[in-house]
Amino acid sequence: MKIADVSEFYSERGGGVRTYVQQKLAASARLGHETVIIAPGPVDREEPRPGGKIVWVKAPVLAVDPRYHIFVGMKAALAVLDRERPDVVEGSSPWRGGWIAARWRGPAVKALFMHADPVAVYPQTLLGGLLGRARVDALFSWFWAYLRRLNVHFDVTVVAGEWLATRFESFGLRGLRAVPMGVDRSLFHPARRDEELRRVMLAACGLDENARVLISIGRHHPEKRLNTVMGAVARANARDKPIGLYLVGDGITRRAVERQAAQLSLKGAHIHVAGQITDRSHLAGLMASADGLLHGSASETFGIAVAEALCCGAPIIVPDTGGAADFAHADVGEIYATGNADDAAKAVLRLLARDQETLHRAAAARADATIGNADAHFDRLFALYERLVAEKAKTT
Repeated sequence: MKIADVSEFYSERGGGVRTYVQQKLAASARLGHETVIIAPGPVDREEPRPGGKIVWVKAPVLAVDPRYHIFVGMKAALAVLDRERPDVVEGSSPWRGGWIAARWRGPAVKALFMHADPVAVYPQTLLGGLLGRARVDALFSWFWAYLRRLNVHFDVTVVAGEWLATRFESFGLRGLRAVPMGVDRSLFHPARRDEELRRVMLAACGLDENARVLISIGRHHPEKRLNTVMGAVARANARDKPIGLYLVGDGITRRAVERQAAQLSLKGAHIHVAGQITDRSHLAGLMASADGLLHGSASETFGIAVAEALCCGAPIIVPDTGGAADFAHADVGEIYATGNADDAAKAVLRLLARDQETLHRAAAARADATIGNADAHFDRLFALYERLVAEKAKTT
């Protein structure tokens, strides 16, 4: 089976999408499929990879983030699809990439993969605290109408969680299938814990080994609500013994994040902005060595960083909305009101007051019971595509 993924937000310098695409190519090689990633880039070129290839289509730089390029037309990408003749064409965004997949006239099964809930990412982040989630959804009825117009062109719309399938169904989308993400369990596991690495993290935050350290991982972007994360740790510091925050990530708000971290540190907080870490084994070690993961985003479709933290045996502190909240069982973490730094600080203190050894064991056990590996996700996804291809062949 040949799958063409119109991957609008793939970049070699990206984060989650890059990791997902690499995993998809590896799974394609393992299962005997071919995956063609069609992505906007600086020049037209093809790059063979195990499991398929990446076809770069020349496109301008995305103004708000120079790590990425953006499709401005459809002709070049449609020509790639004409040449490749895939069995499945996948649109990996509801924007130009999705419409390229929708408009291609070939006979392939068409799949829309919704890696995000755009209303949750932007309007809910900016306006939800002021207006309430229900009112924001109502104000963006025009977007739901737009998404319905796109959705009807596809045989299936894939999401990473049942909660998101239910949410999208409530706005009239059809053909939804939940295929939960997975974690590379060979990398993310409790044995990665390293007391020396924990001391290094604390030292970066200006603390000694008797303090506590939390990690937060994600793009520097408004949807990740890093202002809430940093504010929570600053408030918790004022009420308890020192707590360090080790921030991993990069993005369009990096300078603002660094300014806020510096300002809070002058007032007694202990925040280290570590930047992006591409070595995933090192990232797993950081997660396993921290006292917990503090997450800010309420718009996660799955919450891969949260899942990875649990697999490393790290307890979690997450907002009460979005995919991350699905992981927050009482035995492994705490929940706080979305966007509320005071409530998040209370959740931090509750978590750190609990027996840490019990929490870490419970986190690892919960991960073993509920979180599949990355292979399982792609096994299910490709099996779904194979079934749809077979069904389509019977009707043509």
